[in-house]
Amino acid sequence: MSEFFYYQTVPIEFGVGKLQNLPDIIRERGYHKGLLITTKSIVANGIAERVVAESGGLITDFTYGIQPNPTVQNTDNCIEVLRSGKYDFAVALGGGSVLDCAKVATALAPTTATTQRFFDGEFVLTEPGLPLIAVPTTAGTASEITRVSVLSDPVSGRKRPFNSPFLYPVYALIDPLLTMSCNKKVTASSGIDVLAHSLEALYSKLHQPFTDLFAKHAASLVFRYLQTAYDEPDNVEARTKMAEASVAAGMAFNITQTAAAHACSYPLTEMLDIPHGEACAFTLPNFWVLNAQDEVEGARLQEISRELGFRDAAHLAERVEELKQHLELRMSLQEIGVETEEQLQQIVEASFAPNIHNNPVTLTKESLYAFYKSI
Repeated sequence: MSEFFYYQTVPIEFGVGKLQNLPDIIRERGYHKGLLITTKSIVANGIAERVVAESGGLITDFTYGIQPNPTVQNTDNCIEVLRSGKYDFAVALGGGSVLDCAKVATALAPTTATTQRFFDGEFVLTEPGLPLIAVPTTAGTASEITRVSVLSDPVSGRKRPFNSPFLYPVYALIDPLLTMSCNKKVTASSGIDVLAHSLEALYSKLHQPFTDLFAKHAASLVFRYLQTAYDEPDNVEARTKMAEASVAAGMAFNITQTAAAHACSYPLTEMLDIPHGEACAFTLPNFWVLNAQDEVEGARLQEISRELGFRDAAHLAERVEELKQHLELRMSLQEIGVETEEQLQQIVEASFAPNIHNNPVTLTKESLYAFYKSI
């Protein structure tokens, strides 16, 4: 590829213990009154109260209640708090769901729009919203550095990714120690999501040299450290390297966007309640093998497989399956709860989100149905 464009707008501060720098970051940016957007568990373990107390009066309150796979209503609730409190910035402290919700909420807060209007495409962002400092507590989504948010609408049963330059946080503060509290299930699902981001970035139609560098680095770290982070949750090195992998993968897929594995994950999450990362991982190894057969990209993906230490694409896919099994992720249609042909057809129909067209191998409803049956 002889032409490409790479852009990363979010300053990234990374390191063990970096959470203590949050008050200085706020002061340096000239903010005065902030809201902490977080989760019930972070409130329960005392971290939220500590962050507010140590902010020196710059963060005046916190809100929580965002569910996994954040909804339109979750986001509207957050917007209402932001508008009523007249905050001039916010801090999102949590996993990908919190960050995704907070990004849309802070973008819409200065407007009169509802989240539903934004979700339905009736309102389009045209300028920055409230500044958001993003502090992830999982190593997975990299939402802290991307222009992407994913929301769900339980009424219509739809789950949609949104992509806008006005969804970027203004600062990403990444402290791997915050991921130490993740249980094994969250560690597994978020960690395998990093692998999905990196492998999809490598076969995306929008890949380019710099995204390839970041994606290969991320994938190599996941293959080396995810199992350790899962088996030894207090291993600081493994947690740090998985946080690094998450950021590196984000640096890649923020440019390339996601592809077929993510598109197929949406109905698995919405219809079967499969956690996002696990849903992405369900089809991930099979898509790697399928795309490695593409006339244009196949040879390149085979070479990348060898660069990552495998004999070929099939060998890499085998390692992903072994990793999924070790992480106790579901492996078959039966295990994820697909019981009828009609149900599978519904999943296939709902898998055709826009990012499925970012896949090098063109998929039809017929070919995707056969693909699912092969798993």
